[in-house]
Amino acid sequence: MIKLGANSVLFAAFDLETAMRQIARAGYDGVELSAIKGMCEHLDLDSYKGQIERIKSLAADNELELLAIEEAALDEERLLRCFDAAAQLGIPVVNVGPGGKSGMEEDFLHQTDLLQALSERAVAFGVKLCAKAHIGQCIDDTPSTLRAMARIESPGFGVDMDPSHIFRAGEDPVEALSAVIGRVAHVHIRDCARPTDPGPGKPELQACGRGGIDLFGYVKVLHESGLHVAADLEVIGAGDYDLEQVTTIAAESRGYLNACLRACGAR
Repeated sequence: MIKLGANSVLFAAFDLETAMRQIARAGYDGVELSAIKGMCEHLDLDSYKGQIERIKSLAADNELELLAIEEAALDEERLLRCFDAAAQLGIPVVNVGPGGKSGMEEDFLHQTDLLQALSERAVAFGVKLCAKAHIGQCIDDTPSTLRAMARIESPGFGVDMDPSHIFRAGEDPVEALSAVIGRVAHVHIRDCARPTDPGPGKPELQACGRGGIDLFGYVKVLHESGLHVAADLEVIGAGDYDLEQVTTIAAESRGYLNACLRACGAR
C-alpha cells in the first residue's frame, strides 16, 4: 500500500499547526515532519521532548499519520535525538542525504561506513534510516546507490528514492526505481521541468504533474512491487510564498498522485 504524505518543509514559513491543517485539507494520508536545520525545523531536535504530545495531538486532530521525519544531515548527535523522537511518535522512517562530494571515492567509503553505523543505532529505536541519491553528494545516481546498498548491510538502512535527483542525473527514474526497489523504504516525490536544470526548479514547477518525470510509471512500479511505503511530497524553496500558494502546490500534487494511484489500481 502506498500512503501519500507531504513534507512540512513546503510550509516552512508557517507553524506546524498550519502546515498540518493545510496538508489534511489537501487530502493527504499523512505528514513528514521537517527537522532540517537552517531550513525548516517544525520538529526542533534541540527541544523535541516538549513537542511530542503536541505533535501527536495535532496529527490526531487532523486525522494525519506521522509518516517520516527528514533530518537531512548525517549528524550523529542530532540523529540520535531524531531516532528517539521518531520512536516516541511512532514514526518508522528518518530521512537524510548521504553527504560527501560526488565522484570522491574517499567520501563515498567514509559516508557509507557512517550510514552503516548510524543505521545500526537506528535499529535499537525500531526506526529505519533512509538515504537518497542526491545530486552533488557521494551517492548521486543509480550505480552509486547500488554500491551503497551492497556496502550497507544493516537492516536499519533503507533507500529513500527521489525521482527528481535521478532525473537530473540523466537517468530514467522508472527504470532506476525498478533497479533498487528491494531496499526502498521511503519515497520523496516531486516533479522537475528539465533534466538539465541545476536544481529542482521553482516550487510551483516541483508540483507533481508539471514537469518531465514519468510519475505515473514511477507510481505503477511502486504499486506493482507490493511495498508498503510512504510517498511524501518534498517541495523546497517556498519560504517566501504565501499560504494560498503553498496550499495550491500541495493540493495539486496530491490530486495528481491520487489519480496516478487510481489509474494503476492502487486505490
